[in-house]
Amino acid sequence: MPLETPARIVSELASRGYNAEREAITRIADTADPQATLDRALETMPSDALKLTADHVDQVRTDEQPVDSRGSPGPAGGAVGDPSVSTGNERSKPTDAGAQSPPETRGSRDVDPTLRAIEVANDMTGHSTGTGEYQDFVKVFRDRYEKLSAHLRGRVNHRPTDAIERMGGGSEAALVGMVSDIRTTASGHWLVELEDTNGTFPCLVMKDRPIADLVQQLLFDEVVAVEGTLADDGGILFVDSLHFPDIPRTHSPSTADRHVQAALISDVHVGSQEFMADAWHRFTDWLHTPEAEHVEYLLIAGDMVEGVGVYPEQDEELDIVDVYEQYERFSEYLKEVPGDMEIRMIPGNHDAVRLAEPQPGFDEELREIMTAHDAQVHSNPALVTVEGVTILMYHGVSLDEVIAELPDEEASYDEPHKAMYQLLKKRHVAPQYGGHTRLAPEDRDYLVMEEVPDVFHTGHVHKLGWGKYHNVLALNSGCWQAQTDFQKSVNIDPDAGFAPILDLDTLEMTVRKFA
Repeated sequence: MPLETPARIVSELASRGYNAEREAITRIADTADPQATLDRALETMPSDALKLTADHVDQVRTDEQPVDSRGSPGPAGGAVGDPSVSTGNERSKPTDAGAQSPPETRGSRDVDPTLRAIEVANDMTGHSTGTGEYQDFVKVFRDRYEKLSAHLRGRVNHRPTDAIERMGGGSEAALVGMVSDIRTTASGHWLVELEDTNGTFPCLVMKDRPIADLVQQLLFDEVVAVEGTLADDGGILFVDSLHFPDIPRTHSPSTADRHVQAALISDVHVGSQEFMADAWHRFTDWLHTPEAEHVEYLLIAGDMVEGVGVYPEQDEELDIVDVYEQYERFSEYLKEVPGDMEIRMIPGNHDAVRLAEPQPGFDEELREIMTAHDAQVHSNPALVTVEGVTILMYHGVSLDEVIAELPDEEASYDEPHKAMYQLLKKRHVAPQYGGHTRLAPEDRDYLVMEEVPDVFHTGHVHKLGWGKYHNVLALNSGCWQAQTDFQKSVNIDPDAGFAPILDLDTLEMTVRKFA
């Protein structure tokens, strides 16, 4: 099989019983004939050597000029440099992808692909079945109800709405339903209508009850459970308690069996005039240093490019006006990443896929462009398990709706992880239908959190924030785009040029700044 990608070079080495330095993989991939270079390198290695080094690859690359890891002509190895993560440490000369770069240090590390393990679930790419017909919507909402009600039925003695209607006044009752309406009464109480597969039933939350604050956290179409007492005429349920599907407080996250790290980023926005190329170069330079030797995975939560026609007058802020050329440029930037890194991505609302969620991964035309490092693009959302650690990747368009609908203390742009807590509580990444977030009917609801993730990774709002909710790490990873005129008009001050680095063996996180 041709070795046109670093990942396949690593696999080929492993099949022959060899490890390799990271830079050795990158240099083999940069040659005109990677297979021939690899064969020559292994044939000339000392018989007692088990690890292929960059120096040894350089010795056999006599057929072409050495190149650096960006594919630019330059001396192999380079002179000593100090890529910094501190603000203000600019490169001596800003460069673009493919342009010649100053010589700099390239760290090397052992790569043992046999230790790596990655699995992907909930990827609907290539499995879209929705036609937009009425019955498609009925099917997906029934699926949502069944999945989420299963998390609630063990906590309440649920009765269907038609059974509650037949109960006598003053009876205790419990109902699991989907929120179909929320309104206040003339007295300031909350009237919530819940719907199950048999009908709807009105539930009254008194304004002076402790649970009244929970009503302000409700969104249309989410699934909750209530317990209470029926009115004397049996026509309404006075609510005593309200339950969300929620993450169990006893959740114990999984961790990797070795010290290995993942970089979690989002919202690169290549093609925008405000894309921060210098910050990206500093990030990828750092990935080649010994300090980053354990960073073996790169997870990107959408908006790889700026796109075209996403918001009014966007064309005035574009550096690249053709979306396919934007992806070509992004692919070039991705080549700066060390060649042996495992890269997984999902699309966002700026990417060239449908806006309605769940969003499938890229089509064949885009996949042919996005060949750098054999990067894999899954659907939005997707559940990616990396060496035992389950990471729910979701771009995050619904965060706009959560932040707009809920009180500031529960969700805000300054603390995006708190809005993510609400989605974890609801066990759904985009519960409200018919609002800002566009939803597509499929044969099942791919947006339900059926499995509790260990990490919840989003982007979209261009703000950096993280914290833990019931032992689940919630992270919004900022962006790589400086403030645009459009963002100024809507008062968005982005957190740009940050790279959260997650220790998969401890789930501790370090945030590095490259802007």
